[in-house]
Amino acid sequence: MLELLFLPVLFFSVIVHEVAHGYAALRLGDDTALHLGRLTLNPGPHIDPVGTILLPLFLFITNAGFLIGWAKPVPVNPYNFVNPRQDFAKVGAAGPLSNVALAILSAMMLTILNLSGLMRSFSLVAGLLQYSVFINILLAIFNLIPIPPLDGSRILSAMLPAETAYKYDRMMRFGPFLTLIIIWMFWPFIFTIVRTIEGAILTVALSI
Repeated sequence: MLELLFLPVLFFSVIVHEVAHGYAALRLGDDTALHLGRLTLNPGPHIDPVGTILLPLFLFITNAGFLIGWAKPVPVNPYNFVNPRQDFAKVGAAGPLSNVALAILSAMMLTILNLSGLMRSFSLVAGLLQYSVFINILLAIFNLIPIPPLDGSRILSAMLPAETAYKYDRMMRFGPFLTLIIIWMFWPFIFTIVRTIEGAILTVALSI
């Protein structure tokens, strides 16, 4: 049953990820997400039927060993930016950075539980915090893969010459297919990286 309680942690993490995109865009001059009511932690506007509901439930029911999903992407209009390519890259980076921040915050809360001697009394909370570290590191690493429409592609595109970036961005139409290939071929490698980083963070958090 503990895995079922992981779902709210997953939902919160992916929603924070998308809201971070929206706030970064707003700071850079694009208020599209604000006018569409997407700068909120209220789950309603962010729910994607497949990524927020069906996929996590499917992984839970099939005992996949992990839960992952996504929220409805926050709309961004790069033409409202002063420097569209660079600012769009900053918006892209905001999502993974928000997940890194959540992972660190969760680890800090684990440290507080550990130092106060409450780990056993609050073992359920500790389990959820450890999962929060894992899922947020996973969301950060996965979204930094430079394949459209993942956030890493926005960052890489800003580093490329304009003509090359234009050709690269045209891969967007193949994005979902390429993403599935990456997951199929490289998931063990991605999972190993995530577990390694998670382990390092938890080791530090619980050794203070």
